[in-house]
Order: sequence, then C-alpha cells, then structure tokens
Amino acid sequence: MTRWILNVALLSGKELRSVMKDVTLMALILFAFTVAIQLVANGVRAEVMNASVAIMDEDHSELSRRLRDAIQQPYFKPPEDIERSAIGPAMDSGQYIFVIEIPPRFEADTLAGRSPSVQILVDATAMTQAGLGAAYFQQIFAQETLDFLHARGLLEALPVQVESRMHFNPNAQSAWYTSVMQIVTNVTVLSIILVGAAVIREREHGTIEHLLVMPVRASEIAFAKILANGLVILLASIASLWFVVHGAVGVPLTGSLLLFTAAMFLYLFSVTSLGMWMATLAPSMPQFGLFAVPVYAIAYLLSGAATPLESMPSAIRTIALCLPTTQFVSLSQAILYRGAGVRTILPELAIICGSGVFFVAMAVSRFRSMLSRQG
Repeated sequence: MTRWILNVALLSGKELRSVMKDVTLMALILFAFTVAIQLVANGVRAEVMNASVAIMDEDHSELSRRLRDAIQQPYFKPPEDIERSAIGPAMDSGQYIFVIEIPPRFEADTLAGRSPSVQILVDATAMTQAGLGAAYFQQIFAQETLDFLHARGLLEALPVQVESRMHFNPNAQSAWYTSVMQIVTNVTVLSIILVGAAVIREREHGTIEHLLVMPVRASEIAFAKILANGLVILLASIASLWFVVHGAVGVPLTGSLLLFTAAMFLYLFSVTSLGMWMATLAPSMPQFGLFAVPVYAIAYLLSGAATPLESMPSAIRTIALCLPTTQFVSLSQAILYRGAGVRTILPELAIICGSGVFFVAMAVSRFRSMLSRQG
C-alpha cells in the first residue's frame, strides 16, 4: 500500500508538470475562473434592470403623476411620453418593453370608488424583464394608489399588512447567485475536459508506451491523473471563489470555506473519474469533445443551477437527484448561502461519494483494458 501511494504521488507530480506546460489549458482555466465569472455575474441578470417604458397619460392628474414618478431607476428607465398611434409600431420594433396607458378620469373614478384600471402592454419576447416587470408595476401602482387614498382619509389602515423578508439575498441580486453557480459549472466542464485531455494526450503523443514499461499499475496511473487534474481545478476554483466572487463581485460567503473545499474535493473525484471513463471510450480528442458536450449539457440542465428541480417533471426530477452535479449544486447553495454544517449536507455527500466510487471503478476498469490493448 505504501508503494502504491508513493507511485501515485510521483505520477501525480508528472501530471501536474504536464498540465502546467499546456499553455492552452492553463489559459482556459485562468479565463474560466476570472473573466468568465465576472462577465456572467455582471452581464447576465435575472432581475428587472433598465427596462424601457413609455406612458400614455390621458388623465394628467395628481394620481397619474404619482404613478409616473414611482417608475424609477435602476429598475426602469425614465418613462417617455407616447401617442396612441405610435404604440403599435413602437412595440413591434422593440423600442419599449412596457407601455402604460392611464385612462381619462382615472383619479376621479378612483376617488369615487369605481375601481378604474391601468393598462400595461408588455413585450413578452423579453421574457424575464416582462414577467418580473409586470409584477413590479402591479405592486408599485397598488401601493401608490393606497397611499394616495389614505392621505385623503378615504381609506382606513388595512387590518393585515404583508411584509416580505428575503433571507440570504435580501436585495435579490442575481450576481450573488449566478457567480457561484458559474463556478460550479466551470468546475464540472473543466474537470471532464482536463482529465480527458490528459488520457488522450498520452495516447496521441505515444507517451503511454513509456508508462507501460514502468513498474506501475493501471490503478496508480488512473488515480494520478484524477488527483492531479482535480487538484488544479480545486485550487483555481477556491481562489476564484475568494478573490473574484467574494472580492471583485462582492458576494458574501456565509458558510465555511473549508467545508466547501472538502465537499468540492469529493465532487471533483467523482467528475474527473467520469471524465477519465469517457476518455477511454473516445479514440481521439474531437470525438471526446462530441461525447462530453451532451453529457455536460444534460448534467447542467438537470443540476438545478439553471432550472429549479421543483419545476421539472417528477420522473426527470428523480433522475436528476441521482446525479452528483445536482447534489453539488444543492450543497454549494446550502454552505455558501445558508451557512449549513456537515449534518445538513450529509445526504448530498453520500450520493456524491457513491457516484464517485461507481465512476472510478468504471474508469479504472476501462483504463486497465485500454492499457492492455496498447501493450
């Protein structure tokens, strides 16, 4: 056993030197964990931001002006006046996401208790902005109307008031979510690519024959590739989490970074084993790439990072819960957002460890068969 550990350590050193000399891979890792994180965090937003608004005010009353003044930045751009005849062409050309129509006698009907309505036209091709923005307008206009009536003594204080308190991300900033999930995404795809490239590079360059004449076993070579490439991703992702996500983007990290590092180590062991097994099935790097893309895409779409598990069909959700990617997304959110401890994430860790044992068994078995054919 001591000899096995020593051989794995020596071979891991060789793998690390090989990865460090690959300028293309190192540049890809550097870009993925620095620039790509900031681009996604600052460029892809789920909340309403700078949405274009036009308003057709046919009332010109105090209440209609209050509704207009309530449309504020940074959620919406300053509203522009528009004529009725220009609404259709402007919406068709995508000039405005929202067009608000305030009818004549809106304030008078409101004071008389006739419940007039404000029409909001929405360009639903801007899906996220349209859905959230319409809800924003309903809340803003309802609150402004209630304040207007209450100031005139026409409305008693409501017996029940709803006060929403958002935990973990009180301002609902999408950057807090997307930056962390982008690290999870990068860890998954780069783990598969790096270990797969390491196996195929040995085969294409002919250096695998050098390994065959060495007094080492297939399991030692396989574990060395898994550990070395996993270590590179682990160090890069933790550095990105602290310096880029926490430092540059400004995302608070609530939980234990040490616990997250340990959980990521187990996850990397599972995913790099999967990447090695896939590399033994593909004879060349282009074919490995074609094999890796659908595997990664399915794992990502079912992980819960892009779509909540609760919105998936029950059969798909059952499959998703068996994937290590889904469990890693869940425990990442639990640790980094909610400050969860070991007991909370034990079920996720158990599934990740189980999948890791399964993938590494398949990878070593296939790698041993590949080496025997090479010999």
